[in-house]
Amino acid sequence: MLLGYHTRVGELKSRVEVLRWDGSLQVLDQRLLPWEERWVSVESVSQAVALIQSLAVRGAPLLGLVAAYALALEAQRCPHLDHLEGQGAALAKARPTAVNLPRAVAKMLSLARQVPEEKRGPTLLAAAQQLHREETSACQRMAELGAGILAGPRLGVLTHCNTGVLATGGVGTALGVVRALHAQGRLAMLYAGETRPVLQGARLTVWEAQRDGIPVTLLPDGAAGSLLASGAVGAVVVGADRIAADGSVANKVGTYPLAVLAQRHGVPFVVVAPTSTLDPHCPTGSAIPIEHRQPEEVTHWQGKPWLPFEVTVYNPAFDVTPPELIMALVCERGVVTPVTQAGLAEFCS
Repeated sequence: MLLGYHTRVGELKSRVEVLRWDGSLQVLDQRLLPWEERWVSVESVSQAVALIQSLAVRGAPLLGLVAAYALALEAQRCPHLDHLEGQGAALAKARPTAVNLPRAVAKMLSLARQVPEEKRGPTLLAAAQQLHREETSACQRMAELGAGILAGPRLGVLTHCNTGVLATGGVGTALGVVRALHAQGRLAMLYAGETRPVLQGARLTVWEAQRDGIPVTLLPDGAAGSLLASGAVGAVVVGADRIAADGSVANKVGTYPLAVLAQRHGVPFVVVAPTSTLDPHCPTGSAIPIEHRQPEEVTHWQGKPWLPFEVTVYNPAFDVTPPELIMALVCERGVVTPVTQAGLAEFCS
């Protein structure tokens, strides 16, 4: 573990919002960004599941938050335990790779079992709001720690997918580190890979950066190697959807080749994720369930096909990066380097 790198940057802010609670739950529909900012009222678990599966809501920490609020809504309407457990089961399997989702569901159901029926609504709502506060605080802490371990007066940072407010509800994991570097005046440039096939980097990360005045350059995923070879990048910083006990990291597909390229060019590769993403029950990276999504994400765009013929499609949503390619893992509890099972065990206890 690295100690003594914590540097205060002040409370980080963003102009971006993704989740609102004012007696009801509203989420920003990320499928429509950056062209349209449309808020959707979530009124049931079944609606939350549909939004999660369609990528209207995405990002491992945010999935956990939305699941928690959705179960709190269900508890207000129908507090029967068998009903809540059935709804929780549907939520937990909405997307299989991100562990934050089933973990939040398990926590909420455990609380529901401990209190009388009439108290389940307010108890679960209080728990969801507390989880939201914890995730927000964790993002601030990770931003400070992550910025603290990256040396240099001016850094170019390459990232992948979206790891900001839109993925966490706080200032972000990897993008939170970028925000901290920017606040310190140490960010030369944020380089955002487009992140095919649905372009979360281009549509979401670039939009967040521009909303908050962060200098950003968009690049095709295939240009990452030449960018790293140019010397413009001082660090590659990414998030995670699940981290196995051995330190293997599942993240948006395309992360693993970035780690290989970073090692080839001597550039630090850093993973930033809350401890809610650590899965001590998953022994190795090969045990992480990898979601495979519909072929239309690759063969179509906005409902229109790219191709005039049918073709077999390989479309995993995530890949797995082995721990030996990761310089450091940043969690709200501290920094692990080198990334080993023994080092991670302390955070999982």
